[in-house]
Amino acid sequence: MEINELERMARAIRRRDLEAVYAAGAGHIGGEMSVIDILTALYFRVLKVYPDQPKHPGRDRFVLSKGHTACALYVTLAKRGFLPEEEIATFLAPHSRLNGHPNCNKVPGVETNTGPLGHGLPVAIGMAKAAKLSGAGYHTYVVTGDGEMQEGSNWEAIMAAAQFGLDNLTLVIDHNRFQQGASLADTNGLAPLRPRLEAFGWEVAEINGNAMAEVVPALEHRASRPYCIVAHTNKGHGISFMQDRVDWHHKVPNKDQYEIALAELSEAL
Repeated sequence: MEINELERMARAIRRRDLEAVYAAGAGHIGGEMSVIDILTALYFRVLKVYPDQPKHPGRDRFVLSKGHTACALYVTLAKRGFLPEEEIATFLAPHSRLNGHPNCNKVPGVETNTGPLGHGLPVAIGMAKAAKLSGAGYHTYVVTGDGEMQEGSNWEAIMAAAQFGLDNLTLVIDHNRFQQGASLADTNGLAPLRPRLEAFGWEVAEINGNAMAEVVPALEHRASRPYCIVAHTNKGHGISFMQDRVDWHHKVPNKDQYEIALAELSEAL
């Protein structure tokens, strides 16, 4: 897809995500809205994946470490053809395979179970290292939240990636500046993230993570060492009353709010 097509797809995914969260009465809509541009660019432009063969050995690997934003991933996977679009209506329903966190044993296209923060990046580094050992040509991508970067396991993994020279690994940090209950700065202010990653031997780029024209080239870049994209995003991006509001980490809109949000996203389509 070209940039304008990706932008349109991202808006459609945002609208469907909103509908699913509202219908389910639960979700993590703020962080879903912030990461959707990244997911869209990955699945509709960058990733080498095969919806009809989700376990194809040559596929690129993608890990959504911030697994609480699973609904955004499910909608993206459905739009890409990994599962029926009508199945999104079952999000969080009893016996649905579309749980609050992704499950690789149930949902095609999900590479590993995520939810406990600080696990996805270490797993992704294992995938990248496995490719090096076996001579496989796939690339591994992982998206973490910025609050998640407070987990010490991530920094151990970052050291390991540099030690192993994993130039087949791309980390994207969804830097929306808020986590559950507070801002990043008020909890454990890691910013600025770029010099911290560079100090560990990584190549780092900083972009507007809600601007598709910046997201695509950053994701398509290939480095000679582990590569991190610090994606500056907005919590609740695309919905005026949600944007940059910490209470929308996992708040669900009421009927009036839902109609306002739906109208705003519909205008953008």
